[in-house]
Amino acid sequence: QVQLVESGGGLVPAGGSLRLSCVASVDTVSNYKMGWFRQAPGKTREFVAAINWTGGRIEYTDSVKGRFTISRDNDKNTLFLQMNSLKPEDTAVYYCGASRRGYGSAWNRGSYDYWGQGTQVTVSS
Repeated sequence: QVQLVESGGGLVPAGGSLRLSCVASVDTVSNYKMGWFRQAPGKTREFVAAINWTGGRIEYTDSVKGRFTISRDNDKNTLFLQMNSLKPEDTAVYYCGASRRGYGSAWNRGSYDYWGQGTQVTVSS
């Protein structure tokens, strides 16, 4: 069983930055694809960004391209999301996910096996 723990959320003004982290409990996650999703009140969980185990394949949802950067440190079993130029519409609970099933459909939350508990990001206008 893989446990994922997110941190780094908080309250920031529009235009500010945050860096989210997600630490995994096992070394084998270094071979997994990992991703960030978010869920705003009253909405479904949506894809934000994903990265394969080498870091050689990365994708983002259109609304965060050029502002967010996903990365990973496999030596530390940690996934990151650097968020710059934050907007009020980025306000949500952010979740990291992990899957051993391969990179395909990385945008699809159904393709992930493990989830963290989430970290709240609030951007004030």
